[in-house]
Amino acid sequence: MAKTFTKIGKEITIAVKQGGPDVTGNPRLRALLQTARSENMPKENIERAIKKATDKDQSDYKEIVYEGFGPHGIAILVETATDNTNRTVANVRSYFNKFGGSLGTSGSVEFMFDRKCVFKIKDRDDIDLDELELELIDYGAEEVFREGGDEDEDDPKVIMIYGEFTAMNKIQQYLEANNYEIMSATFERFPNVDLKKLSPEDQASVEKLIDMIEEDEDVQNVYHNMEIA
Repeated sequence: MAKTFTKIGKEITIAVKQGGPDVTGNPRLRALLQTARSENMPKENIERAIKKATDKDQSDYKEIVYEGFGPHGIAILVETATDNTNRTVANVRSYFNKFGGSLGTSGSVEFMFDRKCVFKIKDRDDIDLDELELELIDYGAEEVFREGGDEDEDDPKVIMIYGEFTAMNKIQQYLEANNYEIMSATFERFPNVDLKKLSPEDQASVEKLIDMIEEDEDVQNVYHNMEIA
């Protein structure tokens, strides 16, 4: 949970730096605040992240993507938000080296992944999924489907929306204008190549590398093209 709060906090700080603290004119910040609330992020954490963006003594976070290959030729893409690029690149390179991988150059892996915007909205009985999908296609959505809905209260029924990377603002504006409750709005990457299937032993060796990368405080997200057995 602490890692999640740190990740969202950095994204909030970056969003405020780029678009200002007024949520009315900053759709990315609006979406991140919804995500923070859905993750039960404490109010003081949110306020601290916003304050960091306006504090002149604070170093700026930079969003940097690192690309490389892990053991057995698995492509790995690492998204970071850092105030010290020298530290971050040194750490990420050391993780790859430790587990028999190698950090690549810019563009060596990124083309294997498509970046999408992903929305999770609260489901309602009055929502016609087919009609919603037809409406959202005009705004750049590619997939709309229901998820969850088990009897377990921790798994409520939601509607997932996947769209083009550039469609984030259009989809968000449509959902807000039509009173849909946005639970989260994020960017994610999905492999556009065939997933590589490894033996259980080889898969475990790649997972050790991924786990170590994800534990780094500068790392926001890690993506790969390995098939998970």
